[in-house]
Amino acid sequence: MATRKKEATSFDTGVRQSNAVVLSVAQGLYTAAVAIDLTLTGLTGYQLAPDKSLATLPFALITVASAIATLFASLLMQKIGRRRGFVIGAATGALGGLVSVWAILQNDFWWFCLGTAAVGIFQAFAQYYRLAAADSVAPQQKAKAISMVLAGGVIAAILGPALAAWSKNLFPTLFAGSYLMVFLLGVGSILVLVFGFRDVEAEIIPADEAAVARSLTTVFRQPISLAALANNVIGGVVMMFVMTAAPLAAVANHHSIDDGANIIQWHLVGMFAPSFVAGHLIKRYGMPSVLFAGMLLSAACTFIASASSSLPAFYVALLCLGIGWNFMFVGGTALLASSHTPAERAKVQGVAELVRNIFTAAASLVAGPILERFGWVNLNLVNVPLLVVAAALTVFWMRTERSSERVVSDSPAASR
Repeated sequence: MATRKKEATSFDTGVRQSNAVVLSVAQGLYTAAVAIDLTLTGLTGYQLAPDKSLATLPFALITVASAIATLFASLLMQKIGRRRGFVIGAATGALGGLVSVWAILQNDFWWFCLGTAAVGIFQAFAQYYRLAAADSVAPQQKAKAISMVLAGGVIAAILGPALAAWSKNLFPTLFAGSYLMVFLLGVGSILVLVFGFRDVEAEIIPADEAAVARSLTTVFRQPISLAALANNVIGGVVMMFVMTAAPLAAVANHHSIDDGANIIQWHLVGMFAPSFVAGHLIKRYGMPSVLFAGMLLSAACTFIASASSSLPAFYVALLCLGIGWNFMFVGGTALLASSHTPAERAKVQGVAELVRNIFTAAASLVAGPILERFGWVNLNLVNVPLLVVAAALTVFWMRTERSSERVVSDSPAASR
């Protein structure tokens, strides 16, 4: 009996380790697919729209559909398992790519909207890849697992736009071939998840714990939850706010459209490349140090962008922004994964991702009007008080953690 238990534990550990690798590959395929949509959907929408004022609707539907499906995706995976849920998400994305191809060939704007909305649903499921990796490892390994998954986006951030450019003329109708790549990348995700990912046996939830699962209000009032939300949400808002406006600001400052695209590609590398080291940095220097480094880099983006409108300033500012977002996002996700019990997981993670999606979607929608009315410098300065709030809530969590550690160390049981 002891031998069987040991073998089962060894198998379980192996599955947990391989899952992070599989999810990293799946993250890369998903990121490449979404990068194609983000690169071309605005242009394709303009090409197909019966009324040019509707041209940005297909692009907006990616974010809107993702926000609507976020909580549903978490609750569904609680019932049917993450493996089946992830496959459903990838299949929906593949179908969305295929619908988009058909819509472009038929010159049908509304079917194209349906296709991009399906890719948004793919995004809703895929955003749980990092959390699935974190939930399958010990607390001290969560940040490393999250970093490994996000690292899968590094090559994809470059590959996606390159695929979009290479395949846009595969069919007589412009851009139809690019959305065929979205379909193929979705199919690739399905195959990777079906043959590589395994649901690790769910942790046994004691009856008394399941019965007293806390309310969402109680969970999100915890200092660790507030710090997690602050870093995930504010980091995402600051990043989306500047990233959305940067190409427009670059062109307005007499740089070329290609320069604007290259700035964003450089920013995407900054978003994902630090994932190779973020987990190790957290282990070596501690979570607070990496979180504050992320906030300082995000603030550096603000001040560099405000100080100069030269092309090098755009590149450096957007690179700092990408790295800053990565540090805040990896750290915030690790805090979120440690803030709840297994019984509370689906609702807590679903609501946290919903909140993040709503705020980042709002940031992307208001960035253009704010840039138009108040200018590039003022748009960047808006981020400063947001980062101050993130820092304050992170300090609040740190002080609470230290107080708890002192109470434990001063207890009679600890002194024995």
